[in-house]
Amino acid sequence: MTSRHDPRLKAFASDNYAGVHPEILQAIAAANGGHQTAYGEDVYTEAMGEVFKRHFGEQAQAWPVFNGTAANVVSLRSMTAHWEAVICAESAHINTDEGGAPEVAGGIKLLTVPTPDGKLTPELIDRQAWGFGDVHRAQPRVVSISNTTELGTLYTADEIAAICSHAHELGLLVHLDGSRLTNAAAALDVPLRALTTDVGVDVLSFGGTKIGLLYGEAVVVLNPAAASGVDYLRKTFMQLSSKMRFVSAQFEALLSGDLWLRNARQANAMGRRLAQAVGGIPGVRLTRPVEANAVFAILPRDVTERLAKRFRFYTWNEATGEVRWMCAFDTTEADVDAFAAALAEEMLA
Repeated sequence: MTSRHDPRLKAFASDNYAGVHPEILQAIAAANGGHQTAYGEDVYTEAMGEVFKRHFGEQAQAWPVFNGTAANVVSLRSMTAHWEAVICAESAHINTDEGGAPEVAGGIKLLTVPTPDGKLTPELIDRQAWGFGDVHRAQPRVVSISNTTELGTLYTADEIAAICSHAHELGLLVHLDGSRLTNAAAALDVPLRALTTDVGVDVLSFGGTKIGLLYGEAVVVLNPAAASGVDYLRKTFMQLSSKMRFVSAQFEALLSGDLWLRNARQANAMGRRLAQAVGGIPGVRLTRPVEANAVFAILPRDVTERLAKRFRFYTWNEATGEVRWMCAFDTTEADVDAFAAALAEEMLA
């Protein structure tokens, strides 16, 4: 079969647009051949579990799922009873980009809080952490944060520690949506556990697809007392892969060495390069700090329309015209420079 697309063309819409890292493809091929027990009772899934323990501690238990929405829904459902709710930023992915899956599929009430930068604080959590014991109000049970956030901002280890401490004092659990946790850890130059296990996060949704996997995310329980029934929920939500060895082998390849770090550093470096390249173009205004691999900007709408025909990207806010540009593990300096040159051309057209 021949390729149906030009592999030289890159987009800046999402790091999900990228292909599969060659080392991940090699891992999938190495796991092929012969028979292995289905549904996760295979040697690759066992090895994957050990790799997660090395990163997150001996208490960590990891369950592969197909996608990030499922990782979040299974995680949050395992942490809540039917009358309980999840506090999150208004801009959180679980609130804005999962098609209502937490509510519709998970039956989970979301209690949202407006934030200026996509980040919760103890004070912002308190806006929804009330009504305990009131039978008329969904009972707050979990605080969910994302690192990096939907707005491309980072939580430091100290910020997450403050959230976890405050939440736990209130009797709440903490979930971290880590679809881009690798980017956050690389940007802050800290181990993965420094932003999770070491600061009190209870359950983690760990992302793989955005950082080079073919497919696959993971529910990672860091505090065994915080979640229950993950095995059953994964099956209930149609996320139990029969040929799980091919998901698990990818995570082993990603995390057993430094592939996750190399990929994240590359994406982040290209995000910084992109911001520098476009920030000096007259008429282009960067709207948010560039802390990882996301760049937000406002430019004339006609320029947006023309440029998007040359390089795919998303308009983030239709009202203001703000756009989002994402860099991936396979974005190169040449890709960034070509995009910036095209933007400069369109600004003059």
